[in-house]
Amino acid sequence: MRPDQRAGRLGVGTIGAGRVGAVLASALGGAGHALTGIAAVSEESRERAAAMLPGVPVLALPEIVERSELVLLAVPGDELGPLVEGLATAGAWRPGQLVVHTAAGHGVGVLEPAMRAGAIPLAVHPAMSFTGTSVDLGRLAGTWFAVTAPAPVLPIAQALVVEMGGEPFVVAEADRPAYAEAIDTAVSFSTAIVDQATGILEGIGMPRAGAVLAPLVRSAVENALARHDPGPMIDGAATIDGADDDRPSGGGA
Repeated sequence: MRPDQRAGRLGVGTIGAGRVGAVLASALGGAGHALTGIAAVSEESRERAAAMLPGVPVLALPEIVERSELVLLAVPGDELGPLVEGLATAGAWRPGQLVVHTAAGHGVGVLEPAMRAGAIPLAVHPAMSFTGTSVDLGRLAGTWFAVTAPAPVLPIAQALVVEMGGEPFVVAEADRPAYAEAIDTAVSFSTAIVDQATGILEGIGMPRAGAVLAPLVRSAVENALARHDPGPMIDGAATIDGADDDRPSGGGA
């Protein structure tokens, strides 16, 4: 079956029950896909899986891959390559299977071991900071997702983003590291600045420093962003061209 002939509903297995994986799996389940299982190792991740994905079984990695038409890899970027290679060595991947990762800094090249087995590679990163709770499901609406995929299957990645409530835009394979740097810079600097400013106010005895600064910070950020926003992207398929885990990143793994 060609990718563009694939039935709309898929069996989705998730590897990684961090803040990103659990939320995106829940969003895909809400879109009508069947959640076949999730891999959760730590006690925290198991508790999150139970809260966000009630009734979804916690399974071993090979069983998740075996049961699923779409495998969502929501793990840190530095763990992604060894994970994909290890599953390839075990003969887990199969032809026509969708393999989707959420690491900001990688395109589809990191999925090459799965591609050798005939799997379809997709890189999908939500430009959002996650809490790992149901609050994030509402925040997904309108969130921009960076998508990278071979041209014939790019519409599949875009359709998955739309099903989760997001807006897809295309980032070229060679540009993923620069994209990841931009995401990390935005998250790291904004977090550090808020922490520093609230610390100064708390140091002079001001109660609820965060509440005092919130309108200022939000308006300042909105004004700064407005200077760099020429208008809406077109048809949810804008292109930046030119070439799960619990980490505090702007989405991704």
